[in-house]
Amino acid sequence: MKKLLSIVALLVLCGCTCGALKVGVANFENIIPQPKTIVCEVDGEDYVLTRSSHVVYGEGVSERDAEFLVEYVALSTGIKLSAPKSGVVGDIQLVIDPAISNPEGYCLTVCSDGVKIAGGSSDGLFYGIQALRKALPVGKFRSIQLPAVRVEDWPQFGYRGMHLDVSRHFDGVDFVKKYLDMLALHNMNTFHWHLSDDQGWRIEIKKYPLLTEIGSVRSQTVIGRNSGEWDGIPYGEGCFFTQEQIKEIVAYAAERHINIIPEIDMPGHMVAALAAYPELGCTGGPYDVWTIWGISKDVLCVGNDKTIQFAKDVLEEVVALFPYEYVHIGGDECPKVKWHECPKCQARIDALGLRKTKAKSPEEALQGWFMREMADFLAEKGKSVIGWDEILDGDNLGENMLVMSWRGESGGIKAAKKRVRSIMTPNKPLYFDYYQTRNSAQEPLGIGGCNPIDVVYAYNPVANVPEEYREYIIGVQANVWREYIKTSDHLEHMALPRAAALCEVQWAAPEQKDYDLFLARLQPLLKLYDRLGYNYAPYVLEEMKAE
Repeated sequence: MKKLLSIVALLVLCGCTCGALKVGVANFENIIPQPKTIVCEVDGEDYVLTRSSHVVYGEGVSERDAEFLVEYVALSTGIKLSAPKSGVVGDIQLVIDPAISNPEGYCLTVCSDGVKIAGGSSDGLFYGIQALRKALPVGKFRSIQLPAVRVEDWPQFGYRGMHLDVSRHFDGVDFVKKYLDMLALHNMNTFHWHLSDDQGWRIEIKKYPLLTEIGSVRSQTVIGRNSGEWDGIPYGEGCFFTQEQIKEIVAYAAERHINIIPEIDMPGHMVAALAAYPELGCTGGPYDVWTIWGISKDVLCVGNDKTIQFAKDVLEEVVALFPYEYVHIGGDECPKVKWHECPKCQARIDALGLRKTKAKSPEEALQGWFMREMADFLAEKGKSVIGWDEILDGDNLGENMLVMSWRGESGGIKAAKKRVRSIMTPNKPLYFDYYQTRNSAQEPLGIGGCNPIDVVYAYNPVANVPEEYREYIIGVQANVWREYIKTSDHLEHMALPRAAALCEVQWAAPEQKDYDLFLARLQPLLKLYDRLGYNYAPYVLEEMKAE
């Protein structure tokens, strides 16, 4: 193991030298996520990448993808390739090849004539570009001699996501773009954007301006883990995304082949909305934007027709901003105490005949009705709904509803057995607000628990799913909740390098994975993190040194 790490470290150090550099097949073997096949062309001749290398892109390839390749090469190596042009003759060819069966698959070939990257679609081509980017050394060079090699790869799962909570603590447009770049680097195609919660409403809704005028600001924030002490500092003024900013971010993500799933959590986690519009709650308020963490008993009054209309109005504006087929409507952690006491909610239960259902209680059935009402509304808009695994409790799933399993895997397995699609995102090991080292004293504040990188890497999302239902597990996602993550630097520290382990879970076949080799392959990626200015946690390096 030590010998292997020494060899990889030597390769990385070579990337620091100036001038020409010859790299080996190991650079391609070190790509994260690990490609499925890498063939060294023994009789082939190497190709020398220089600033005079021409990038050409074929029919169906976007100029922006070609520009990404030029930008990536310049950033990593200092070599400024010639500006890309459409055509078929050039040193680096970017093409769409319909013979590649998986649309996100790619084939990267290096020979004496140059480099050819072919994708099953524009998505696959983009991941091929990322592969070449990650095979290059990081440094300043006049030229790089690449080995004759053929790399073929495709993803294990079609849905590969990471989540970001901007409700508890907020970072603006620039950081969200940086986060999207981080996802692209790790071959992730989905950004789950948590935009509302008890502690802050972060999306402009033109029909309900008080959501951002009042609902975005809390009077102060509790110190630590609900210590009973507060900082006395108002938080959140101006901390929301305008609809124009959201359009800008959606376009930025689309360029990087990333879809955005917006989440408006309902009917619970709605105190910020109730503070702005108290008539939407069971008691009529008054309510204050929450200043603590946890689960509030104050939720939307779903017995009130005005509340139902509010939820649909909000979702209608959300749908207009996000073109992807999915919208997340939460459904988690919704106490039913106020509904049990509310005449309107009880009347709704009676009117709908919900006292005799398979749900755990009439109130659970009421939530099931509400979620289905929203799902049916969104279906009219051409959208499918994602909800946390609590939506199974209402026993009212529709065909356009997906389950996101966070309380372990049981929700995902239950959904799959109902032939309902599911995404695995269990809090253990895929909540990245948990500590990432077993010595949490050396880390900044987290929510607790421990999801170290080796446990993340070892995760197999279908290992416990009966074979006949595995097709209904469509993907894997990690979540970053921000109660205790105040700054973007802290967030990057919690996400990296665990995102590298996650992307191998999402992309690589389980039988490919080897944790010791992964740690060795991680070193070149960490060097790229340094070049990109990412604030990753150093503990993985320390573990490697200790072996």
